[in-house]
Amino acid sequence: MTKKQKRPGAAKPVSKPWSGRFRNRTHRLVETFTSSLSFDRRLYPYDLQGSVAHCKALERAGVLSRKETAQILRGLEEVRSELESGRFSFAEEDEDIHMAIERRLTELIGPIGGKLHTGRSRNDQVALDVRLYLRDALGALLDSLRRFQRVLLEKARAHLDVVMPGYTHLQRAQPVLFAHHLLAYVEMIERDKGRVRDALVRLDVMPLGSGALAGTNYPVDRTYTARLLGFTQVSENSLDAVSDRDFAIEVLASLAMVMMHLSRLSEELVLWASQEFQFVDLPDSFCTGSSMMPQKKNPDVPELVRGKTGRVYGHLLALLTTLKGLPLSYNRDLQEDKEALFDAMSTVVASLEVSTELIKGLTVNRAMLAKAAGSGYLLATELADYLVTKGVPFRQAHVTIGRVVRWCLDRKQDLRDLTLADLRSFSDRFEKDALDVVTVEGAIERKAQIGGTARKRVEARIKALEKVLTLRS
Repeated sequence: MTKKQKRPGAAKPVSKPWSGRFRNRTHRLVETFTSSLSFDRRLYPYDLQGSVAHCKALERAGVLSRKETAQILRGLEEVRSELESGRFSFAEEDEDIHMAIERRLTELIGPIGGKLHTGRSRNDQVALDVRLYLRDALGALLDSLRRFQRVLLEKARAHLDVVMPGYTHLQRAQPVLFAHHLLAYVEMIERDKGRVRDALVRLDVMPLGSGALAGTNYPVDRTYTARLLGFTQVSENSLDAVSDRDFAIEVLASLAMVMMHLSRLSEELVLWASQEFQFVDLPDSFCTGSSMMPQKKNPDVPELVRGKTGRVYGHLLALLTTLKGLPLSYNRDLQEDKEALFDAMSTVVASLEVSTELIKGLTVNRAMLAKAAGSGYLLATELADYLVTKGVPFRQAHVTIGRVVRWCLDRKQDLRDLTLADLRSFSDRFEKDALDVVTVEGAIERKAQIGGTARKRVEARIKALEKVLTLRS
């Protein structure tokens, strides 16, 4: 074979880790299409954290010498310093943050850097990084949820004397305390926190050491690695560990629920701030005007929260769809999990932050709420229940008061304008004390059972929730 002749099958000098298998460089279109570096670079602290632990585990297993371990750890710290300071230069061939870090490590300390990947694959590496990221992100999310609850509680405590109409079917139904209404959202967020904590439990499984799919040939102590990384459990099946994204779906489902609750409150704020309701006034700094109509004050923030809810729902459905047809074990489709997770998390945290500040600046129109709570026949159920106390079956009482309401509607008259004679014309069970139940205050205070809207119950619940939030701070 002459010097000019090429040995058959000889690989071209390319920089990819798998270059020994391929004759040609990766096409530029494929480089761009497959790269995740534009979004997964945020995983660098977790990739470094996992690499440090893996390096120590390799030394413990006798794969690395103490000197090699020290060299690699110093190199990883230099890489960390460059990334944190913005001095890190990404290369065109870096497909993802994992390869970028490995490349730079090898540039800094030489071929010894190539030993770090012994016994691991990008498959278990990325599964680890995402879990580490979510562990931190969900911890921060819990803090944001608690802050939002505290603001709702503060607003509720400041308006304990405010009554509003409660609604079903968006029709005025019965009077409730405004504070009681706000506390409904505090309860929703408390359930959201429970779901996030549940997700954290199932995140607490370390996949590193699963290799590409079958495990590793090196005597790595995975329990030791898990302790270094703060995991209490180690994955029991390597095929499952590298292909599992159940935890990501569960997180997205939890985020979707948070957004659903924020969206429901946003819808109410949009309605309450309208000219038709005028129950609240949103702070000017959280609204926008019209480019054409000078009088407009638009509730853009709650509208956008409502709109972004669909975006988070979409990420959940997208990942469910991605997973539904994947055979075991790892497939490149799983790269699609990160953009969904990152964007959903950012969207939820931003929505919580802006909603928290919006509620802080919310002004409650006490007069309009009082007027609304005193009209619309909201006290009809009180009269029906009064008849029940006089021995009338509820279904019969319901029909009787329905006739009373119809009679008032025909005469454009309110229930509180009725006389005892008027009431007795519908039922002889009405006595003089019947007129005492037709008051908003009485209707509120009679709901004194657990979960009711009576002031003493609402105050007690506020105190209990404040204690819970303080203990978990």
